[in-house]
Amino acid sequence: MLSRNLEAASRVREEIIAQVSGAEVHSVRCDLASLASVRLCAQVIRSRFGAIALLINNAGMVSTRHRISEDGFELTFATNHLAPFLLTSLLLDRMAMPARIVNVASRIHYRGALGLNEVTNARARYNSRAAYAQSKLANVMFTLALARRLGARGVTANCLHPGVVATNLLPRWLRLVKPFISREMFHAERGAKTTLHVALSQDLADVSGCYFDEYQRRQAPSACAVDSDQQESLWRASERWTACDRTPSARPCRTADPRAVW
Repeated sequence: MLSRNLEAASRVREEIIAQVSGAEVHSVRCDLASLASVRLCAQVIRSRFGAIALLINNAGMVSTRHRISEDGFELTFATNHLAPFLLTSLLLDRMAMPARIVNVASRIHYRGALGLNEVTNARARYNSRAAYAQSKLANVMFTLALARRLGARGVTANCLHPGVVATNLLPRWLRLVKPFISREMFHAERGAKTTLHVALSQDLADVSGCYFDEYQRRQAPSACAVDSDQQESLWRASERWTACDRTPSARPCRTADPRAVW
């Protein structure tokens, strides 16, 4: 488990061990708002663990006001897209064969638009719903572009909408727009159902580059999400912003950050 708060992760770890006999659970610190933290986390994973059969990029947030990450990017976009992009890139050569990469996106991506010029503009106009929608659109676009790059390598990449899940992370504005993106609100366990389906179903062993809804059904992503030109624009910007020029078979990420691992 990768977590910004290791104390909270420890409590979850204890709950899992209590419920699942023989479970071996490890917690690694990872603050997705910091690219340096993501690099350090990836180093720990690479040094302490073996091949990865399943990578689920699940964490997400939305800032109610315009904030910039320590790396100079709009915080919601940095946390929800750039961090998973970098983490996945750093771990691609450690994926088992076969393996799965699962990105938790959202139905709100249908309302998203790609505005890359605003990601690094500290003076840009800000709307929390639009920022969240753009970050979730980026999740879907990244998944489709990654699946295309992976091809028939034995590693699949899919994404999903988990439903609107009633946790303490749900902001007020999302509670208000909830009827527009989901017919019902799920408790946390139900909210994990589609993630687990995409991660574990044998029926999806060879399925890649797909988007699933909260009822485990394949759905067509938005027109923007399937636009390959926009996917590539996002990919190139993400590589540049994370100082990462990896492809599934390329070198480790390069970085000018003296705190970084590589």
